[in-house]
Amino acid sequence: MLIARLIADPAGLEKRLDAAAGALEQAGLPLASAQMLDHAGEVLQLMLPGDDTAALRQVIDQWFAPSDAIIARDEFRVPDLFVTDMDSTMIGQECIDELADFAGLKPQIAAITERAMQGELDFESALRERVALLAGLEEEAIDRCLAERIVPTDGARTLIATLREHGCRTVLVTGGFHHFADPVAERIGLEHVVGNRLAVAGGRLTGELVGAITDSSVKERVLREELAKLGEGALSMSAGDGANDIPMLQAADYGVSFRAKPKARAAANGWVDRGDLTALLKLLGIPRHNWVAG
Repeated sequence: MLIARLIADPAGLEKRLDAAAGALEQAGLPLASAQMLDHAGEVLQLMLPGDDTAALRQVIDQWFAPSDAIIARDEFRVPDLFVTDMDSTMIGQECIDELADFAGLKPQIAAITERAMQGELDFESALRERVALLAGLEEEAIDRCLAERIVPTDGARTLIATLREHGCRTVLVTGGFHHFADPVAERIGLEHVVGNRLAVAGGRLTGELVGAITDSSVKERVLREELAKLGEGALSMSAGDGANDIPMLQAADYGVSFRAKPKARAAANGWVDRGDLTALLKLLGIPRHNWVAG
Protein backbone atom coordinates (compact mmCIF):
# COMPACT_ATOMS: atom_id res chain seq x y z
CA MET A 1 0.00 0.00 0.00
CA LEU A 2 1.23 3.48 -0.89
CA ILE A 3 0.11 6.61 0.93
CA ALA A 4 0.80 10.03 -0.54
CA ARG A 5 0.09 13.30 1.16
CA LEU A 6 0.33 16.44 -0.92
CA ILE A 7 -0.41 20.16 -0.89
CA ALA A 8 -1.17 21.78 -4.23
CA ASP A 9 -2.93 24.79 -5.69
CA PRO A 10 -6.59 24.40 -4.64
CA ALA A 11 -7.85 25.97 -7.88
CA GLY A 12 -9.37 23.23 -10.02
CA LEU A 13 -8.12 20.56 -7.63
CA GLU A 14 -11.15 18.30 -8.05
CA LYS A 15 -10.78 18.23 -11.83
CA ARG A 16 -7.05 17.54 -11.58
CA LEU A 17 -7.71 14.77 -9.08
CA ASP A 18 -10.07 13.10 -11.53
CA ALA A 19 -7.41 13.28 -14.24
CA ALA A 20 -4.77 11.94 -11.86
CA ALA A 21 -7.02 9.03 -10.87
CA GLY A 22 -7.37 8.11 -14.52
CA ALA A 23 -3.62 8.28 -15.05
CA LEU A 24 -3.01 6.12 -12.00
CA GLU A 25 -5.54 3.56 -13.25
CA GLN A 26 -3.69 3.36 -16.57
CA ALA A 27 -0.40 2.89 -14.69
CA GLY A 28 -1.85 -0.07 -12.79
CA LEU A 29 -2.30 1.87 -9.56
CA PRO A 30 -6.05 2.18 -9.05
CA LEU A 31 -6.87 4.82 -6.45
CA ALA A 32 -8.33 3.24 -3.31
CA SER A 33 -9.24 6.51 -1.63
CA ALA A 34 -8.68 10.25 -1.84
CA GLN A 35 -9.60 12.67 0.93
CA MET A 36 -8.79 16.09 2.28
CA LEU A 37 -7.45 15.70 5.81
CA ASP A 38 -9.39 17.51 8.50
CA HIS A 39 -6.35 18.75 10.40
CA ALA A 40 -5.31 21.19 7.71
CA GLY A 41 -8.00 21.40 5.08
CA GLU A 42 -5.35 21.66 2.39
CA VAL A 43 -3.61 18.28 2.57
CA LEU A 44 -4.85 15.72 0.07
CA GLN A 45 -4.20 12.09 1.02
CA LEU A 46 -4.13 9.40 -1.64
CA MET A 47 -4.12 5.70 -0.81
CA LEU A 48 -3.51 3.05 -3.43
CA PRO A 49 -2.31 -0.56 -3.66
CA GLY A 50 1.05 -1.53 -5.05
CA ASP A 51 4.59 -0.26 -4.63
CA ASP A 52 5.30 1.72 -7.81
CA THR A 53 6.47 5.00 -6.28
CA ALA A 54 8.00 6.15 -9.58
CA ALA A 55 4.65 5.99 -11.36
CA LEU A 56 2.93 7.74 -8.46
CA ARG A 57 5.51 10.54 -8.45
CA GLN A 58 5.12 10.99 -12.18
CA VAL A 59 1.36 11.40 -11.87
CA ILE A 60 1.67 13.83 -8.95
CA ASP A 61 4.18 15.93 -10.88
CA GLN A 62 2.02 15.86 -13.98
CA TRP A 63 -1.24 16.95 -12.34
CA PHE A 64 -0.37 18.77 -9.14
CA ALA A 65 2.96 20.59 -9.63
CA PRO A 66 4.17 22.65 -7.96
CA SER A 67 3.39 20.69 -4.84
CA ASP A 68 4.64 19.71 -1.42
CA ALA A 69 4.37 15.97 -0.84
CA ILE A 70 5.58 12.88 0.96
CA ILE A 71 5.07 9.30 -0.25
CA ALA A 72 5.07 6.58 2.43
CA ARG A 73 4.33 2.88 2.72
CA ASP A 74 2.97 2.99 6.27
CA GLU A 75 0.65 5.24 8.21
CA PHE A 76 2.14 8.67 8.86
CA ARG A 77 3.39 9.68 12.28
CA VAL A 78 5.65 12.34 13.75
CA PRO A 79 9.29 11.27 13.42
CA ASP A 80 11.49 10.56 16.41
CA LEU A 81 14.53 12.07 14.65
CA PHE A 82 14.95 14.96 12.23
CA VAL A 83 18.34 15.41 10.55
CA THR A 84 18.70 18.40 8.27
CA ASP A 85 21.10 20.21 5.99
CA MET A 86 21.78 23.89 6.71
CA ASP A 87 22.55 25.94 3.59
CA SER A 88 19.54 26.59 1.33
CA THR A 89 17.46 24.43 3.68
CA MET A 90 17.36 25.73 7.26
CA ILE A 91 18.73 29.05 6.01
CA GLY A 92 18.08 30.71 2.69
CA GLN A 93 21.73 31.24 1.80
CA GLU A 94 24.93 29.35 1.00
CA CYS A 95 27.25 30.57 3.76
CA ILE A 96 30.49 30.15 1.87
CA ASP A 97 29.13 32.14 -1.07
CA GLU A 98 28.06 35.00 1.18
CA LEU A 99 31.38 34.94 3.04
CA ALA A 100 33.19 35.02 -0.29
CA ASP A 101 31.46 38.30 -1.05
CA PHE A 102 33.45 39.89 1.77
CA ALA A 103 36.60 38.80 -0.04
CA GLY A 104 35.32 39.99 -3.43
CA LEU A 105 35.16 36.41 -4.70
CA LYS A 106 31.47 35.55 -4.66
CA PRO A 107 30.99 34.87 -8.41
CA GLN A 108 33.96 32.48 -8.56
CA ILE A 109 33.07 30.59 -5.39
CA ALA A 110 29.31 30.54 -6.02
CA ALA A 111 29.91 28.92 -9.41
CA ILE A 112 31.84 26.09 -7.75
CA THR A 113 29.16 25.72 -5.06
CA GLU A 114 26.40 25.41 -7.65
CA ARG A 115 28.24 22.70 -9.57
CA ALA A 116 28.97 20.79 -6.37
CA MET A 117 25.32 20.93 -5.26
CA GLN A 118 24.22 19.75 -8.70
CA GLY A 119 26.48 16.74 -8.25
CA GLU A 120 28.84 17.76 -11.05
CA LEU A 121 31.96 18.03 -8.83
CA ASP A 122 33.50 15.92 -6.08
CA PHE A 123 32.28 17.51 -2.86
CA GLU A 124 35.52 17.39 -0.87
CA SER A 125 37.67 18.73 -3.70
CA ALA A 126 35.19 21.53 -4.39
CA LEU A 127 35.04 22.42 -0.69
CA ARG A 128 38.81 22.57 -0.28
CA GLU A 129 39.13 24.62 -3.48
CA ARG A 130 36.62 27.20 -2.22
CA VAL A 131 38.11 27.39 1.28
CA ALA A 132 41.59 27.91 -0.18
CA LEU A 133 40.32 30.97 -2.04
CA LEU A 134 39.34 32.54 1.30
CA ALA A 135 42.88 32.45 2.71
CA GLY A 136 43.73 35.72 4.45
CA LEU A 137 40.15 36.82 5.07
CA GLU A 138 39.68 38.25 8.57
CA GLU A 139 37.77 35.94 10.92
CA GLU A 140 35.56 38.85 12.00
CA ALA A 141 34.06 38.81 8.50
CA ILE A 142 32.20 35.67 9.58
CA ASP A 143 30.43 37.57 12.37
CA ARG A 144 29.51 40.34 9.94
CA CYS A 145 28.26 37.80 7.42
CA LEU A 146 26.12 36.09 10.04
CA ALA A 147 24.61 39.37 11.18
CA GLU A 148 24.06 40.89 7.74
CA ARG A 149 23.41 38.00 5.37
CA ILE A 150 22.27 34.79 7.06
CA VAL A 151 18.50 34.46 7.55
CA PRO A 152 16.54 31.37 8.65
CA THR A 153 14.23 29.94 6.01
CA ASP A 154 10.57 30.79 6.50
CA GLY A 155 9.03 28.28 8.87
CA ALA A 156 12.35 26.89 10.15
CA ARG A 157 11.92 27.97 13.77
CA THR A 158 8.30 26.79 13.92
CA LEU A 159 9.19 23.45 12.35
CA ILE A 160 12.00 22.74 14.81
CA ALA A 161 10.13 24.01 17.89
CA THR A 162 7.06 21.95 17.01
CA LEU A 163 9.00 18.77 16.29
CA ARG A 164 10.85 19.11 19.59
CA GLU A 165 7.57 19.69 21.43
CA HIS A 166 6.41 16.37 19.99
CA GLY A 167 9.50 14.55 21.27
CA CYS A 168 11.58 14.60 18.08
CA ARG A 169 15.37 14.94 18.34
CA THR A 170 16.73 17.54 15.91
CA VAL A 171 20.21 17.49 14.37
CA LEU A 172 21.93 19.86 11.94
CA VAL A 173 24.53 18.16 9.74
CA THR A 174 26.20 20.37 7.18
CA GLY A 175 28.99 20.43 4.65
CA GLY A 176 29.37 24.03 5.81
CA PHE A 177 31.21 25.32 8.84
CA HIS A 178 30.78 25.34 12.61
CA HIS A 179 31.52 29.08 12.57
CA PHE A 180 28.09 29.44 10.95
CA ALA A 181 26.27 26.26 11.93
CA ASP A 182 26.62 26.63 15.70
CA PRO A 183 24.97 30.09 15.88
CA VAL A 184 22.40 29.09 13.25
CA ALA A 185 21.45 26.00 15.27
CA GLU A 186 21.12 28.10 18.41
CA ARG A 187 18.99 30.66 16.59
CA ILE A 188 16.65 28.06 15.11
CA GLY A 189 16.62 25.66 18.06
CA LEU A 190 18.41 22.57 16.76
CA GLU A 191 19.95 20.38 19.45
CA HIS A 192 23.15 19.04 17.88
CA VAL A 193 25.52 20.14 15.10
CA VAL A 194 27.93 18.23 12.86
CA GLY A 195 29.99 20.18 10.33
CA ASN A 196 33.39 21.28 9.07
CA ARG A 197 35.89 23.55 10.82
CA LEU A 198 37.73 26.43 9.24
CA ALA A 199 41.37 26.84 10.26
CA VAL A 200 42.21 30.25 11.71
CA ALA A 201 45.60 31.76 12.63
CA GLY A 202 46.28 35.30 13.77
CA GLY A 203 42.63 36.25 13.32
CA ARG A 204 42.56 35.27 9.64
CA LEU A 205 41.41 32.22 7.70
CA THR A 206 44.33 30.07 6.58
CA GLY A 207 42.53 28.61 3.59
CA GLU A 208 42.50 25.16 5.17
CA LEU A 209 40.14 22.96 7.16
CA VAL A 210 40.67 21.31 10.53
CA GLY A 211 39.86 17.61 10.88
CA ALA A 212 37.83 15.26 8.74
CA ILE A 213 35.37 16.47 6.11
CA THR A 214 31.62 16.29 6.68
CA ASP A 215 30.48 14.96 3.32
CA SER A 216 27.54 12.92 2.06
CA SER A 217 28.74 9.73 3.73
CA VAL A 218 29.04 11.49 7.09
CA LYS A 219 25.53 12.91 6.73
CA GLU A 220 24.13 9.43 6.20
CA ARG A 221 26.20 7.99 9.04
CA VAL A 222 25.03 10.67 11.47
CA LEU A 223 21.40 9.90 10.64
CA ARG A 224 21.89 6.17 11.15
CA GLU A 225 23.86 6.59 14.38
CA GLU A 226 21.37 9.05 15.86
CA LEU A 227 18.48 6.78 14.91
CA ALA A 228 20.14 3.75 16.50
CA LYS A 229 20.41 5.64 19.79
CA LEU A 230 16.63 6.03 19.83
CA GLY A 231 15.99 2.30 19.70
CA GLU A 232 14.07 -0.13 17.55
CA GLY A 233 11.06 1.27 15.74
CA ALA A 234 12.27 4.88 15.79
CA LEU A 235 11.24 6.88 12.72
CA SER A 236 13.45 9.38 10.90
CA MET A 237 12.98 12.40 8.68
CA SER A 238 15.69 14.27 6.80
CA ALA A 239 15.74 17.41 4.68
CA GLY A 240 18.22 18.81 2.18
CA ASP A 241 18.62 20.38 -1.22
CA GLY A 242 21.86 19.25 -2.85
CA ALA A 243 23.59 16.19 -4.26
CA ASN A 244 25.61 15.72 -1.06
CA ASP A 245 22.33 15.22 0.81
CA ILE A 246 21.21 12.27 -1.31
CA PRO A 247 22.45 9.38 0.90
CA MET A 248 20.90 11.04 3.96
CA LEU A 249 17.60 11.57 2.14
CA GLN A 250 17.53 7.96 0.97
CA ALA A 251 18.37 6.61 4.43
CA ALA A 252 15.46 8.39 6.17
CA ASP A 253 11.92 7.07 6.41
CA TYR A 254 10.77 10.48 5.17
CA GLY A 255 13.53 11.99 3.03
CA VAL A 256 12.33 15.42 1.95
CA SER A 257 14.03 17.60 -0.65
CA PHE A 258 13.53 21.31 -0.03
CA ARG A 259 13.44 23.48 -3.18
CA ALA A 260 16.12 21.10 -4.31
CA LYS A 261 18.45 20.47 -7.19
CA PRO A 262 17.04 17.86 -9.62
CA LYS A 263 19.22 14.95 -8.47
CA ALA A 264 18.33 15.48 -4.82
CA ARG A 265 14.63 15.83 -5.57
CA ALA A 266 14.62 12.62 -7.62
CA ALA A 267 16.31 10.70 -4.78
CA ALA A 268 13.88 11.77 -2.06
CA ASN A 269 10.46 10.32 -1.25
CA GLY A 270 9.18 13.76 -0.33
CA TRP A 271 9.59 17.28 -1.59
CA VAL A 272 8.70 20.87 -0.75
CA ASP A 273 8.55 22.91 -3.95
CA ARG A 274 5.67 25.23 -3.12
CA GLY A 275 5.46 26.23 0.54
CA ASP A 276 7.82 26.97 3.40
CA LEU A 277 9.17 24.53 5.98
CA THR A 278 5.88 24.42 7.90
CA ALA A 279 4.58 22.35 4.97
CA LEU A 280 6.29 19.43 6.70
CA LEU A 281 4.10 19.90 9.77
CA LYS A 282 1.00 19.89 7.60
CA LEU A 283 2.09 16.75 5.76
CA LEU A 284 2.85 14.99 9.05
CA GLY A 285 -0.67 15.72 10.23
CA ILE A 286 0.16 18.09 13.09
CA PRO A 287 -2.79 20.50 13.50
CA ARG A 288 -1.93 24.18 13.30
CA HIS A 289 -3.17 24.79 16.86
CA ASN A 290 -0.44 22.41 18.03
CA TRP A 291 2.36 24.27 16.27
CA VAL A 292 4.92 26.01 18.47
CA ALA A 293 6.19 29.42 17.40
CA GLY A 294 9.98 29.42 17.29
